[in-house]
Amino acid sequence: MKLNEIRDNSGARRKRIRICRGIGSGKGKTGGRGGKGQTARTGVSINGFEGGQMPLYRRLPKRGFTNIFAKKFSEVNIGSLQKAIESGKLDDKKLIDGKTLAEAGLIRRVRDGVRLLGKGEIKSKVSLEVMGATKAAIEAIEKAGGAVKILALQAPRTNE
Repeated sequence: MKLNEIRDNSGARRKRIRICRGIGSGKGKTGGRGGKGQTARTGVSINGFEGGQMPLYRRLPKRGFTNIFAKKFSEVNIGSLQKAIESGKLDDKKLIDGKTLAEAGLIRRVRDGVRLLGKGEIKSKVSLEVMGATKAAIEAIEKAGGAVKILALQAPRTNE
């Protein structure tokens, strides 16, 4: 094999189809866009249009709603807490709150608070300050000799 004999495998590089370059090319005249009308033009967006028939998203019933006042909590499992303590990211002697969890990389941001979940095991004696916790998580931490302080949610201010 010589350097001047090196080639790509056959079929490795496909040649670009040059559209609208005469009838003989097979993609001439309409350029693969069909006939005339809206879809032959540029900037077409008719997703969900079913030719005048009632579209699927309007045929199906609407159901439920999204509560705009729902609190968004960052969730942390006790198993991931234990892992962070063992790896040295968290200090079990100090108070652990949302800010320390974010600094340790267990959560991205605090949002409306941190909610503690009971998946996994914890062996370290830790004191936590969170907005919410499951019964299983509180039980597991108290069993390990730790304490969980649940902070009260601040009521939204009204203009009076």
